[in-house]
Amino acid sequence: MYVVGVDGCRAGWVAVILNLDQGYETEIFRTFGELWQALSDSAQILADIPIGLLEDGSRERRCDKEARSLLRPHGSSVFPAPRRPTVYFQASNPDYRTVNDFQKKLCGKGLSRQTFAIIPKIRQVDQLLLKAEEARRKIREVHPEICFWAFNGGKPLVHRKKRTKGFETRVRLLKRIYPPTEEVVEAACAKFKRKDVGRDDIVDALAAAVTALLGQSRPLDSIPDIPEKDALGLPMEMVYFRMED
Repeated sequence: MYVVGVDGCRAGWVAVILNLDQGYETEIFRTFGELWQALSDSAQILADIPIGLLEDGSRERRCDKEARSLLRPHGSSVFPAPRRPTVYFQASNPDYRTVNDFQKKLCGKGLSRQTFAIIPKIRQVDQLLLKAEEARRKIREVHPEICFWAFNGGKPLVHRKKRTKGFETRVRLLKRIYPPTEEVVEAACAKFKRKDVGRDDIVDALAAAVTALLGQSRPLDSIPDIPEKDALGLPMEMVYFRMED
């Protein structure tokens, strides 16, 4: 029995696989479909990617708004999810301005460059979930900063993850909960080329995996408490593990 935490990276997707007996593996997959094919027998997969998308209109997903509020003053790490038509329009229209104009016509708001950059990954996951019922049962959305917020007693971390102090803070926090943290991170950094995956991507994937591991003992909480569903029935949520006092 094992669980998986997943984060996007330059080479595709980095996965941290944690066995319930404390063993671990790390892998990179080019596409999310390849990841699912290899890891579909896992107990759970938590991925840092928007799952559940609005079709149009000016409102935001509640999970995005609430997560941003919880992470203040660092809520900008939660990018507004694009509309589903925009995600599929981008497949044949790779120009940012063209896609941005399309999104504006749908909902009155454009796309950040960061959101635009991850649209192909959002599409990979959406396509899989819409055709594979088993995937819908196992794959849920997380945001690493919400995972760390929960691990830190409901307080957002101050330092950004790409800075040395921010990276070290996240490793220390994870180590308190999952003692082999440093071993996992060091092994993955040695295994993968920096051009393929950043050390912060590895830590984010590990945070998701640790959340999934803790979630085997009791149900995960979600933002919002009662998730909305999109027009195709996918939940719009971010899950986390609430630490007990």
